[in-house]
Amino acid sequence: MILLTGFEPFGGATINPSWAAARSAARLLAGDGHDVQAVELPCVFGASARALEDAVERFRPELVLCAGQAGGRARISLERVAINCDDARIPDNAGNQPVDEPVVAGGPAAYFTSLPVKAALAALAAEQIPAEVSQSAGTYVCNHVFYALMHALRRYPDTRGGFVHVPYEDSQLPAGSSAPSLPAPQLAAALAVVVRTALRTTADLRLAAGATH
Repeated sequence: MILLTGFEPFGGATINPSWAAARSAARLLAGDGHDVQAVELPCVFGASARALEDAVERFRPELVLCAGQAGGRARISLERVAINCDDARIPDNAGNQPVDEPVVAGGPAAYFTSLPVKAALAALAAEQIPAEVSQSAGTYVCNHVFYALMHALRRYPDTRGGFVHVPYEDSQLPAGSSAPSLPAPQLAAALAVVVRTALRTTADLRLAAGATH
């Protein structure tokens, strides 16, 4: 079973492309014959992690892919590392604004994804979907959920999981905006490609996809 998640809108926006992409990707994967569930998470510290953990406990998936919006990024960002730090530049949807607080008190400083991000990068390139391996998921609710996921998966050794950031979706932007975006079908296709790659890949590719700064 595959679990996909996206977020509700935040920061005054009316849509969040991560949730639309997760729902559409779930339909694509179901069309492949997979058992898939899509869950919308609140953009709230604490509540988002609990909702995700409840979904993992309920569905017991073999693969979890969480998605969030990274407005301003031009590519699908395959996140490599989740850090144990909440440091919110803006309040979440419940008005919380933690500063320099751990996601999990006493937890490790960081977790690496257990998804094959290099293989996914190559697969996305083959589909002409712009993508990158990202070394930081930020310190807002996306990273909070990514860290909470990897921490929770310690109890499920047969389940792999990770996080993907998506750019703005084209329809979000006003006419004349210079902000990068991608069309909605491409965002959904990207999530489906990542899942399909993970399902058939046990050892990640060894290729350069790091950062110099």
